[in-house]
Amino acid sequence: MQIRVLVTGANGHLGRRLLRELAARGDRPRALVRSRLAADSLARVSGAPSIEVWTADYADASAIEEAATGCTHVVHLVGILKESPTSRYVDAHERATRAVALAAERAGARRVVTVSILGTNPDSRNACLASKGRAERILLEGKVPATVLRVPMVLGPGEHAAAALRARASGRFAFLVGGGASLEQPLDADDLLRAALRALDDDSGEHRVLDLGGPESLRRRELVLRAAALLGRAPRIVSIPTPVARLSARLLGLLPSRPVTLAMLEVLEHDDRVDPGPACRALRLELTPLDATLRRCLEVPPAR
Repeated sequence: MQIRVLVTGANGHLGRRLLRELAARGDRPRALVRSRLAADSLARVSGAPSIEVWTADYADASAIEEAATGCTHVVHLVGILKESPTSRYVDAHERATRAVALAAERAGARRVVTVSILGTNPDSRNACLASKGRAERILLEGKVPATVLRVPMVLGPGEHAAAALRARASGRFAFLVGGGASLEQPLDADDLLRAALRALDDDSGEHRVLDLGGPESLRRRELVLRAAALLGRAPRIVSIPTPVARLSARLLGLLPSRPVTLAMLEVLEHDDRVDPGPACRALRLELTPLDATLRRCLEVPPAR
């Protein structure tokens, strides 16, 4: 039986790539976004003529059920890293996921795949990680088999993390919280795309939680210096004391634009060190070496 996939939050970077890949292999994926503006932006996605685009409030279970009708699988990508006056964790995570779980059940979907964050836990003191943990639990307690892919920083062309890494690695100085002591385990964007696609092939009928990190866990300062070396740069690491960074995040979180919040900072500074082996075996995935990922996202030619 051919699968048909509904992708929620489809206007994000991963969502667009999933739509392109699904369309390229002959599927007719269905994209669900929250606004007409987001829907219009998907008209530029390669393969757009074979992609159906729906708009709905992510908390509206009946509207999502209508979009899910006729779909065999759902990839749920709705989520936020920081709250704003108009976007709260409870709405973006728990309420949206509850609506998706109910819609998938009523539509008779065979599996829901969602992308989460390494370190999520319903009991976390961090508001974002706790909210994502509660959203995961909604799916894992649901009747439709779910695959939760927990991932760290994702690096690839066009990814926000890649642009931030390049900016830090290119300058004379690299300002890092705590001197860049936090552990990073970057995952190649192509590996995440393959993981999401292969998770759709799981017909076991079981719930799965897979921690999928990159092949190396290293200090953030080491990551920046490694990227800088590939660019022929050698920035000086300047340490921002953690208490100062936290206070700054609290104050910036009070601004209307909220460029950064304390919860967001804590997620970004969270230590990532997991064994990706079980996830790779479950997904038949071979991870891209970190240097290859860095060369690609920094647009550095391959070594001869």
